[in-house]
Amino acid sequence: MFNKSDLQKIRKQGNIVLNSTLLEGLSLTERYELLQLCHRRKFKEGEYIFYQNDPGTGMYFIEEGTVQLAVSNNLSDGENDQYAVKIQAPKEIGTMSIGYEIRRMASAKCLTDCVLLGFFKPDFETLKKRNPETAVKFLEAVSIRVMKQLELSLRKLAEVTDTKTAFSIQFASQYEIEKETEDQN
Repeated sequence: MFNKSDLQKIRKQGNIVLNSTLLEGLSLTERYELLQLCHRRKFKEGEYIFYQNDPGTGMYFIEEGTVQLAVSNNLSDGENDQYAVKIQAPKEIGTMSIGYEIRRMASAKCLTDCVLLGFFKPDFETLKKRNPETAVKFLEAVSIRVMKQLELSLRKLAEVTDTKTAFSIQFASQYEIEKETEDQN
């Protein structure tokens, strides 16, 4: 019925299902349902999954391997300033691109051979049609994570500047987004 390779895949998916903090608000059945819509992709060491400023088309669960997220800033003197962080299974990357039209804030490069489960916007649309309750719970989990990231970012920004500057950036950004939306309509 199952060969050794199939059992290993199920075990690795089970690791994501049981240990993903993003999915912890979903039941085990809902977690497996979501993962069944994912697309397994293999990447070689050194291969890029996506690049900074690419359109965000979906997210990835890291089933196996280590991924580096790196943000590069080209400085006025021609130098390149970079910040990087390593992410390992069973974490996920690119979460903010589900439900939102944003560009990638970082590049994702495989530091080892990797197996990733891609969950893209059409997969989310399928989930919404098949099981709207699971889709809502998943989008809530993504939204909570994004809001926590925003809060932490604002607190850090306030530490290195001041509270007034941090919140003026937040509110200015909010009204710029609203104006762009109005201009598009």
